[in-house]
Amino acid sequence: MVEQVKEEKKLRQGYTTGACATAATKAALIALITGEDQTESTIFLPVGRFVTFAIESCQASVTIAEASVIKDGGDDPDATHEAEIISTVTWSKESGITLDGGIGVGRVTKPGLPVSVGEAAINPVPRKMILGVAQEVLQAFKVEKGIKIVISVPAGEEIAKKTLNGRLGILGGISILGTRGIVVPFSTSAYKASIVQAISVARASGCEQIVITTGGRSEKYAMKLYPHLPEEAFVEMGDFVGFSLKQCKKQGVKKVSMVGMMGKFSKVAQGVMMVHSKSAPIDFGFLAEMAARAGAHEELLNDIKGANTASQVGDMMSESGYHQFFDLLCESCCSEALKEVNGGLEVDTTIYTLKGELLGKAVRQG
Repeated sequence: MVEQVKEEKKLRQGYTTGACATAATKAALIALITGEDQTESTIFLPVGRFVTFAIESCQASVTIAEASVIKDGGDDPDATHEAEIISTVTWSKESGITLDGGIGVGRVTKPGLPVSVGEAAINPVPRKMILGVAQEVLQAFKVEKGIKIVISVPAGEEIAKKTLNGRLGILGGISILGTRGIVVPFSTSAYKASIVQAISVARASGCEQIVITTGGRSEKYAMKLYPHLPEEAFVEMGDFVGFSLKQCKKQGVKKVSMVGMMGKFSKVAQGVMMVHSKSAPIDFGFLAEMAARAGAHEELLNDIKGANTASQVGDMMSESGYHQFFDLLCESCCSEALKEVNGGLEVDTTIYTLKGELLGKAVRQG
């Protein structure tokens, strides 16, 4: 009997806020010109294909039209999944096309972002898409009047609380984003882009020391550890240790402080720079070697080799009084980090417990 292998379900792609805003704008502008409410809108995405969006609502008068699209994040929904993206188009006395953000679209207050301070947080690619589709519609209908487009997201201010916008200096709502028009399920590109952006904002704010953490809990601990640093200096790197270190060096950061717990930093100490649980398992043999260097006895070393988690190893070493073990781990993290970026930075590492207790710390200059 031949074994049947179950095919993995193909994940469904979604669409960016930028694509939704563009589709809503096209529908609103056609409605304004023709007086006819639109039920769908077809646009060409930067990824290289046409997509038709359902229009959630559309209404028009002689001077103003409004259309909305409900954002679909596909099988990788983010905070903006199912948000209503509205485009309001009005005739303008001035020639040309102007674009702005309304309710729920954030406004940029700090330098370092691809949008100038004071402007609505509509990123360059979505901005180009929206203005481009508006120009196409005006030309198709042979209209020479000027128009004003305002993009709004009614729930945007609330949604923004679940994002890093406040840290980046984007206040009052979400950003209109997307470089390809589609959202790829479980893609790491969006997270990496947020890391790059966060470091850019920190550098533009004059930060020469960046603190990279593995998550929100680590970041809160780090903020207590470095109370003199501004909020912009703290960047959540997630599992992307190597990527974040390289970005720091690339953007001219002089000192990088890494703050996290035993599990992920025991991997960094080995030179593993992508620390997701599925990317690399905990190497208990390596931890036993580090424990031996700290002076642990044979019985404890055997217990470490048979442990279930890195946190459990940390508890064993802490309870047995081998505190040098944690400093050795931190030193190894610093050395591997400098090796990853080929030097040129000062790196320090801090490992702490779930209860917020300092376990180890080390500094290395490379």
